[in-house]
Amino acid sequence: MYRILEANHDFVLIDKAPGVSVHKDQSDCGLVMQLQRDLELPGLSPVHRLDRVTSGLMLLACHAEAAAALAAEFRLRRVSKYYLALSDRKPRKKQGTVSGDMAKARRGAWKLTAGRENPAVSQFFCKPAEPGQRLFLLRPLTGKTHQLRVALKSIGAPIIGDPLYHEAVNPPADRTYLHAYALAFTLNGRDYRFCCPPEQGTLFQAASVRQLLQGEFAEPELLPWPAVAERR
Repeated sequence: MYRILEANHDFVLIDKAPGVSVHKDQSDCGLVMQLQRDLELPGLSPVHRLDRVTSGLMLLACHAEAAAALAAEFRLRRVSKYYLALSDRKPRKKQGTVSGDMAKARRGAWKLTAGRENPAVSQFFCKPAEPGQRLFLLRPLTGKTHQLRVALKSIGAPIIGDPLYHEAVNPPADRTYLHAYALAFTLNGRDYRFCCPPEQGTLFQAASVRQLLQGEFAEPELLPWPAVAERR
């Protein structure tokens, strides 16, 4: 369900497994409730969330003061987040920015529109991985529901295994290939930076993917990201 990467007085950082709900749904216990029980920290609370299908870095505050401080960092967009995704489709562009308003679609899905009133803004780099596959390094500048999944769908490269945005294939993928890869933030005057390569998913273990994670994508914050003109 999870792996603890860092735990201190103020926060707990975990590597969340794919297919695990942050909050209770049909299962008896959601991830947060399980962590509260396991760590005997009833006040533990998430300061951001990951979709059920997404794995990787998730940050939880241990007490109200830390929760307020971290929530402010997220709200003011001073937290840097980076994700990895795999697609078996060629995107319409190899790097850049995807921006647009989000609107509800069918079956719980969302879609990107041409509006700019409250846009979801995502940036990305894309590199060839295994034959027919491309690895994306993504940086969301906003925090909308399904933002990265919709962004990749909008440029013609839905994420492998995504039950909402990728058509069904046979045999099915062993997971949705979206992973919260790196996180950087400041708390109480101290800078924190974490990087967590994906451990689950056959396609993430491919030699070409590992080579990119040890090479060009090893330090995502150092890449020449597009200008943030559309950031609000």
